Amino acid sequence: MSDEMQAEKARASAWFHELRDRIVAAFEVIEDAHSEGSGAAAAPGRFEVTKTQRRSDDGSDAGGGLMSVMRDGRVFEKVGVNVSEVYGTLGERAQTAMAARKGIPGMSEDPRFWASGISLVAHMQNPHVPAVHMNTRMFWTPHAWWFGGGSDLNPCLEYPADTEHFHATQKAHLDPHGTEHYPRLKAWADEYFYIPHRNRARGVGGIFMDDLCSGDWDADFALTRDIGEAFLPAYLPLVEARRLQDWTIADRDVQLVHRGLYAEYNLVYDRGTKFGLETGHDANAVLMSLPPLAKWI
Repeated sequence: MSDEMQAEKARASAWFHELRDRIVAAFEVIEDAHSEGSGAAAAPGRFEVTKTQRRSDDGSDAGGGLMSVMRDGRVFEKVGVNVSEVYGTLGERAQTAMAARKGIPGMSEDPRFWASGISLVAHMQNPHVPAVHMNTRMFWTPHAWWFGGGSDLNPCLEYPADTEHFHATQKAHLDPHGTEHYPRLKAWADEYFYIPHRNRARGVGGIFMDDLCSGDWDADFALTRDIGEAFLPAYLPLVEARRLQDWTIADRDVQLVHRGLYAEYNLVYDRGTKFGLETGHDANAVLMSLPPLAKWI
């Protein structure tokens, strides 16, 4: 591996950690500010931080990360913000999947990999505040490297103004890199976050990409960073607009049923869940995205 690629990997990993720190701090500020309305009597939520570790098949160290989870807060019922940096060799199933999905030759001859990223899922106390997901990541093999990630909104009670703001903010962050990016990544998210057995989308969409490798590492990293940078300005205003709204038992019921839909998607279709479990990463970190409570009808 070249010194240049080693430095690029370090830059990417450092940025994922820095974004994690800013998001965790911003969410704890929201918890402190929620001093009236539903949930205000509880203590403000705080993130519990746990180191995660991945072990290779022979038991040797293969990287890890930080799992940061807040439970039972005033505003956030459960939110996780994980960062990881893992490495090693891909197992046979992962090699086959990578070769088929990415079109990467030579994986069986040299199955080494390195991956780093940030992954976030928030499930909210107030049914009027939408759940949300965001991740960005870099993946390297001796044969290719690429970036991936995105962000999508998952309200159980939909507000068109919220959807419009979320998408407009993402578009504003992507357009400086080329106006072709937002419509392409929006369409990709609509396709990816779809639940075939329910014949419906998981939420109201967002942006998504899974194979960004233009050959210009700096340009691709800059686009990936702005996907992450869009998250807080896209989401925080929605939390502020909805966290004090009154809600009913019927609203909570709708929320729990929608969470069941979210869980179905993540367990059946989500590629990140499958990859994390197949490559031996900490199962609690991989399954952090699951809601604390859900319901099926």
